[in-house]
Amino acid sequence: MALRVHNITFDCRDAMAQARFWAELLGWHVFFDDDPEVLLAPRFPHEGPGLLFIPVPEDKVVKNRVHLDLEPETGTRDEAVDRAVALGATVVGDFRTPEGGGWVTLADPEGNELCIERSTAERGTGPQAYRIST
Repeated sequence: MALRVHNITFDCRDAMAQARFWAELLGWHVFFDDDPEVLLAPRFPHEGPGLLFIPVPEDKVVKNRVHLDLEPETGTRDEAVDRAVALGATVVGDFRTPEGGGWVTLADPEGNELCIERSTAERGTGPQAYRIST
Protein backbone atom coordinates (compact mmCIF):
# COMPACT_ATOMS: atom_id res chain seq x y z
CA MET A 1 0.00 0.00 0.00
CA ALA A 2 1.51 3.31 -1.08
CA LEU A 3 1.17 6.52 0.90
CA ARG A 4 1.33 10.10 -0.33
CA VAL A 5 2.81 13.07 1.47
CA HIS A 6 -0.10 15.08 2.83
CA ASN A 7 1.75 17.80 4.78
CA ILE A 8 5.21 18.54 6.07
CA THR A 9 4.75 19.69 9.65
CA PHE A 10 6.77 22.28 11.56
CA ASP A 11 6.55 22.63 15.34
CA CYS A 12 6.88 26.33 16.18
CA ARG A 13 6.15 29.01 18.75
CA ASP A 14 4.16 31.32 16.44
CA ALA A 15 2.35 29.35 13.74
CA MET A 16 0.95 32.39 11.93
CA ALA A 17 4.27 34.24 11.82
CA GLN A 18 6.04 31.13 10.54
CA ALA A 19 3.35 30.53 7.92
CA ARG A 20 3.56 34.14 6.73
CA PHE A 21 7.38 33.93 6.40
CA TRP A 22 7.17 30.72 4.35
CA ALA A 23 4.22 32.07 2.31
CA GLU A 24 6.29 35.09 1.28
CA LEU A 25 9.33 32.92 0.55
CA LEU A 26 7.45 30.32 -1.52
CA GLY A 27 4.62 32.42 -2.96
CA TRP A 28 2.09 30.03 -1.40
CA HIS A 29 -1.23 30.76 0.34
CA VAL A 30 -2.02 30.74 4.07
CA PHE A 31 -5.15 28.87 5.22
CA PHE A 32 -6.41 29.02 8.80
CA ASP A 33 -9.57 28.91 10.89
CA ASP A 34 -10.21 28.69 14.64
CA ASP A 35 -7.61 25.94 15.11
CA PRO A 36 -4.16 26.92 16.35
CA GLU A 37 -2.56 25.19 13.34
CA VAL A 38 -1.90 27.13 10.15
CA LEU A 39 -1.66 25.48 6.72
CA LEU A 40 0.38 26.74 3.81
CA ALA A 41 -0.30 25.40 0.32
CA PRO A 42 0.49 26.34 -3.29
CA ARG A 43 -3.22 26.19 -4.21
CA PHE A 44 -6.40 25.13 -2.50
CA PRO A 45 -5.56 22.95 0.54
CA HIS A 46 -5.03 19.27 -0.12
CA GLU A 47 -4.34 19.61 -3.84
CA GLY A 48 -0.79 18.60 -3.03
CA PRO A 49 1.53 18.52 -0.03
CA GLY A 50 1.36 21.57 2.18
CA LEU A 51 3.35 22.93 5.08
CA LEU A 52 1.55 22.70 8.41
CA PHE A 53 2.64 24.90 11.32
CA ILE A 54 1.63 23.70 14.79
CA PRO A 55 2.30 25.76 17.91
CA VAL A 56 4.28 24.06 20.67
CA PRO A 57 5.56 25.52 23.96
CA GLU A 58 9.22 24.57 23.59
CA ASP A 59 11.90 26.23 21.44
CA LYS A 60 13.88 24.39 18.78
CA VAL A 61 17.13 23.19 20.37
CA VAL A 62 18.87 20.86 17.89
CA LYS A 63 19.57 20.69 14.18
CA ASN A 64 16.69 19.52 11.99
CA ARG A 65 16.97 15.94 10.76
CA VAL A 66 14.84 16.89 7.73
CA HIS A 67 14.80 20.18 5.85
CA LEU A 68 13.56 21.62 2.57
CA ASP A 69 15.90 22.17 -0.38
CA LEU A 70 14.55 25.05 -2.44
CA GLU A 71 15.29 25.96 -6.04
CA PRO A 72 14.38 29.34 -7.58
CA GLU A 73 11.72 29.13 -10.30
CA THR A 74 12.91 32.50 -11.58
CA GLY A 75 16.05 34.45 -10.84
CA THR A 76 19.21 33.10 -9.29
CA ARG A 77 20.19 31.26 -6.14
CA ASP A 78 21.96 34.36 -4.85
CA GLU A 79 18.89 36.55 -5.42
CA ALA A 80 16.76 33.98 -3.60
CA VAL A 81 19.20 33.92 -0.66
CA ASP A 82 19.13 37.74 -0.45
CA ARG A 83 15.31 37.69 -0.52
CA ALA A 84 15.12 35.02 2.21
CA VAL A 85 17.45 37.07 4.43
CA ALA A 86 15.36 40.20 3.81
CA LEU A 87 12.28 38.23 4.94
CA GLY A 88 13.95 37.23 8.23
CA ALA A 89 16.08 34.15 7.50
CA THR A 90 19.70 33.94 8.62
CA VAL A 91 22.60 32.32 6.79
CA VAL A 92 24.02 29.42 8.80
CA GLY A 93 26.31 27.89 6.16
CA ASP A 94 27.55 29.07 2.78
CA PHE A 95 28.56 26.19 0.53
CA ARG A 96 28.82 28.10 -2.76
CA THR A 97 31.89 27.25 -4.81
CA PRO A 98 34.11 29.60 -6.83
CA GLU A 99 32.89 27.79 -9.98
CA GLY A 100 29.26 28.77 -9.19
CA GLY A 101 27.98 25.51 -7.74
CA GLY A 102 26.85 24.74 -4.24
CA TRP A 103 24.07 25.94 -1.98
CA VAL A 104 23.38 28.15 1.02
CA THR A 105 21.93 26.82 4.27
CA LEU A 106 19.67 29.24 6.12
CA ALA A 107 17.44 29.20 9.18
CA ASP A 108 13.89 30.55 9.18
CA PRO A 109 12.88 33.00 11.95
CA GLU A 110 12.45 30.14 14.45
CA GLY A 111 15.66 28.34 13.49
CA ASN A 112 14.41 25.64 11.09
CA GLU A 113 17.01 24.90 8.42
CA LEU A 114 16.44 25.22 4.68
CA CYS A 115 18.79 25.20 1.71
CA ILE A 116 18.65 27.29 -1.43
CA GLU A 117 20.26 25.67 -4.45
CA ARG A 118 20.94 26.97 -7.95
CA SER A 119 18.05 27.29 -10.38
CA THR A 120 17.68 24.93 -13.33
CA ALA A 121 18.89 27.72 -15.62
CA GLU A 122 22.02 28.22 -13.50
CA ARG A 123 22.82 24.50 -13.56
CA GLY A 124 22.63 24.38 -17.35
CA THR A 125 21.75 21.41 -19.50
CA GLY A 126 24.66 19.09 -18.74
CA PRO A 127 24.15 15.38 -18.12
CA GLN A 128 22.41 14.52 -14.88
CA ALA A 129 22.15 11.04 -13.39
CA TYR A 130 19.09 9.85 -11.57
CA ARG A 131 18.73 6.64 -9.63
CA ILE A 132 15.22 5.27 -9.45
CA SER A 133 14.38 2.53 -7.00
CA THR A 134 11.08 0.80 -6.51
